Amino acid sequence: MGVLDRLILRDDQWERVSAHIGDERTRGSSGRDNRMFVEAVLWIVRTGSP
Repeated sequence: MGVLDRLILRDDQWERVSAHIGDERTRGSSGRDNRMFVEAVLWIVRTGSP
């Protein structure tokens, strides 16, 4: 099972969401992969993991 098998968002859904994620860095460092972060948050919400 690869990473692509575990994605929740389809590519067209990600395109719509990614337009709302800012690139401005006001503090600290920015994440390298915003899609994986969003996928992780969705996984936590879906599974109820603490």
